Amino acid sequence: MDLIETSRLILRSLTLDDALKVEEYASDYDVAKTTLNIPHPYPEGGAREFITSILEAERNGKIAIFAITKKEDNSLIGLINITGTNANRRAEIGYWIGKPFWGKGYGTEAARAVIKYGFEELNHNRIYALAFTDNPGSWRIMEKSGMKHEGILRQHVMKDGRPVDLTYYAILLEEYIGEGAAI
Repeated sequence: MDLIETSRLILRSLTLDDALKVEEYASDYDVAKTTLNIPHPYPEGGAREFITSILEAERNGKIAIFAITKKEDNSLIGLINITGTNANRRAEIGYWIGKPFWGKGYGTEAARAVIKYGFEELNHNRIYALAFTDNPGSWRIMEKSGMKHEGILRQHVMKDGRPVDLTYYAILLEEYIGEGAAI
């Protein structure tokens, strides 16, 4: 997989060596409550199992996942992924950032880089993302990444046994090109 470099970040392949940091950040309730797939409490050793399964999906071309690391010290601060290729040339991105790094623009920087990767390397036509409607930090990342709000999917998923709404954002290749690929 490709290495992606931004001004402050390096997005690199996820490895089993990342398990301790993934588990540390994913164990934080404030991180878990913003995602559909991170359980709380996070099971001990769960990150190794997660990484093993996601790397298998990556080998099968279903997803590309990156460890988000700070360039200055190579420390892992979160994860970001983009779904693999498909006949419709569309992909979903998903991400989370460890709580100590919230509000510093790292999520937006990583999302912009993966959107560029999705259009320029994976040849997608549409890239989209979803977030809980009560997670403004996530949908602000989408907006700052050039995505446009397309609507609310009412009671679309179950989280902690209750139906929750998702907000839906997307960017098209023509919009990405129209912005001079400057997102």
